[in-house]
Amino acid sequence: MIAIPPDQGEDFIVEYGGNVIGKAGLFRFPEIGFILSPDQWGQGLAREALVAVIDRAFAVHRLDRIIADVDPRNAASCALLTRLGFGETGRRTAAWLVGDEWCDSIDFCLERFDWTLAQGHNVP
Repeated sequence: MIAIPPDQGEDFIVEYGGNVIGKAGLFRFPEIGFILSPDQWGQGLAREALVAVIDRAFAVHRLDRIIADVDPRNAASCALLTRLGFGETGRRTAAWLVGDEWCDSIDFCLERFDWTLAQGHNVP
């Protein structure tokens, strides 16, 4: 994330109560990602951070869509993306090698058109 050129993506630190609790951003346009400290889960902080990242991605970077790739065992992240309007576009078996374990993946997508309508804005 640190080495990514600014024209290829951007990540933001998530701060709460004066402490860094995670990050959210676009790892490589148009792929969104986020991670928060487990002691901050369930408070709506990931949603708040992602809404800001999504708004910026569509308004500033003029992306047509945002994609996400989630381990299916991460039910909370899958549910959050679904609540934000992301739709599942596919599933992959053994998509990522994490340590010694091959992990599956669910692919999600959010179209700018759908986000704009959901936010009550006129579609350009």
